[in-house]
Amino acid sequence: MSAITDWRRYPDADLPPILQASLAEFVEHGYDGTSVRNIAGRLGVTVPALYYHYENKQALLVALLERAMDLVDSHTRAAADEAGADPVARLAAIVEAIALYMAQHAKLAFLHSELRSLTDEHRARYVARRDALESLLRDCLEQGLRSGEFSTPWVADCARAILSMCQGIAGWYDPHGADDPSAIARRHVQLSLSMMGASATGMSVTASEGAHQG
Repeated sequence: MSAITDWRRYPDADLPPILQASLAEFVEHGYDGTSVRNIAGRLGVTVPALYYHYENKQALLVALLERAMDLVDSHTRAAADEAGADPVARLAAIVEAIALYMAQHAKLAFLHSELRSLTDEHRARYVARRDALESLLRDCLEQGLRSGEFSTPWVADCARAILSMCQGIAGWYDPHGADDPSAIARRHVQLSLSMMGASATGMSVTASEGAHQG
């Protein structure tokens, strides 16, 4: 994947036609409710032609989840790097990047709920990547607690709550609704900072920066 020049701008998922059709079927019918025949029919190809490219339905889900993790992981790490060591700015950037992903790639992000459908081997690989992203967030929260920028001591609980809150965006975001992804992301940043008991000064500065970026 090429270097991220603007982490707030997520590119198209750039999925090949087979994965586009698979994503549409998985979102509409769920993994268990989707058959390879359905995907082939949506694509207008034969089942053997689809199997030529992907071994089975599981391989299609794995390819989509890998692309999803590539997107959110690369942009979130780029956001954290740009924010630097300050825990308030770093938390704001991490949450903004994740929230933007959940809105701008809501269908792809929705597939994260299909974790239960992965085989043990594939689930372990996916969970390792997800846990690494959670560790990035937890390290930031722990740093802020040590420096006195944050006051809430329940770092693990807050990290999970923040990620769950952001994940929820994929389930309710309406691209035709009143809120654009930037506005949603800014609100989630403020909610996350409040959850961590961030100083009023830090929250004020972050809110001001977000207003200029919208």
